[in-house]
Amino acid sequence: MPLLPALPDLVLRQRCGVIEFPVHHMRGGTSTGLVLHAACVPPDLALREELLRHLMGTPQSGPLPGNRQITGLGRGAPTSNKVFLAEVERHAGRPRLVSTLAQLAGEHAHIDWSVNCGNMSSALQLWGLDSGVIEALAIGAHDIDIRNTNTGVITTSRMTRELDGSFTASSIPGVPGHFPRVDLFLQQPAGAKTGKLLPTGNVQDQVHGYDVSCVDVAVPMVIALASQFGKTAQEPVWELEVDTAFMQAIRQVWSAAGLLMGLRRRDGASMTREELERSETIPKFCIVGAAAREGNIAVRYFTPQAGHASLAVSGGCCLAAACLIQGTVAHGLAHGLQPVGLADRDIEVGIENPAGILDTTIVARQDPAGHIAIHGAAYRRSAQILLRGHVPLYQASAALKAWLLKQI
Repeated sequence: MPLLPALPDLVLRQRCGVIEFPVHHMRGGTSTGLVLHAACVPPDLALREELLRHLMGTPQSGPLPGNRQITGLGRGAPTSNKVFLAEVERHAGRPRLVSTLAQLAGEHAHIDWSVNCGNMSSALQLWGLDSGVIEALAIGAHDIDIRNTNTGVITTSRMTRELDGSFTASSIPGVPGHFPRVDLFLQQPAGAKTGKLLPTGNVQDQVHGYDVSCVDVAVPMVIALASQFGKTAQEPVWELEVDTAFMQAIRQVWSAAGLLMGLRRRDGASMTREELERSETIPKFCIVGAAAREGNIAVRYFTPQAGHASLAVSGGCCLAAACLIQGTVAHGLAHGLQPVGLADRDIEVGIENPAGILDTTIVARQDPAGHIAIHGAAYRRSAQILLRGHVPLYQASAALKAWLLKQI
């Protein structure tokens, strides 16, 4: 018996002897990828990962250098190789979206299930409304919580419907034009991955001779001074990526810092230095410098293997929080910020990045001993449906075909 609700865009089907899988190809913030209904996807991990590789055009096993993903919907860069599995649960008498992120890479078969994506999360409410798994918006603002299973973080997504039925639109750095606006509010984001705001216990550590701050707010990140690498955090991203000495140096720093942070795989085992060196997701890494425009600090952000064309919102929230923590390398460079008081206060932090300024809001307070507590972080994104439809699975294995046929 089918596991799916009777909604046209979510129903598996077979045509001309080929199983066709329902997908929403979407943009969330500055990332693109797929959103799939979780009930469509095999519970067996091996079959699930095979399916995602088919959909995105990544190799089914081992490395494939130079793969252009011409057989799937992935686009090469880590920011365009994301798949969310989404469904709805009831919590406290209200519907709540549940999201699980799979991070793929074009040149190898490994799929990382360990982190969330703040950019692509902004596509989830629009997906739910478009597919019918959550009720259509009435006029005005509508909030829905999103529970991410990768990190345990709860996010509140807000969209607003205008009188003519359209969504309120917004522009964001890195995306030309105006699209449906999504405001995302992270609840209790500190220690999302490690359980600690400062995973090493220090506001600064020295790693391979570089001063860094390791902070975990929404995502664990290593923050380093651009000047110690001979940089300013104003460079074009491509210029940094072609600097092989620089890229090798930051790889050594993020992998060593990841060991200090005690980062773990999804199965709970500690990540090795080798795993950290080739990780596509954690820890994030950035270099920071003085702001040159209207922002409070400047950044160049890495995912970590590749430079980001703008700034991931999860990393932006982490850096914004770090700017408020006395003693971090970010705090020493940030200027023009409101002080953290003894009561919770919304503090706006503007972060200059290659695409413009990411505006964030951090909800924080400081106790009399000077310890800071981060209670919330908010950022604005936009979302877009690139296409909705079905992807034919021409090369599905016999086991994957058998499972999917049972659902039709």
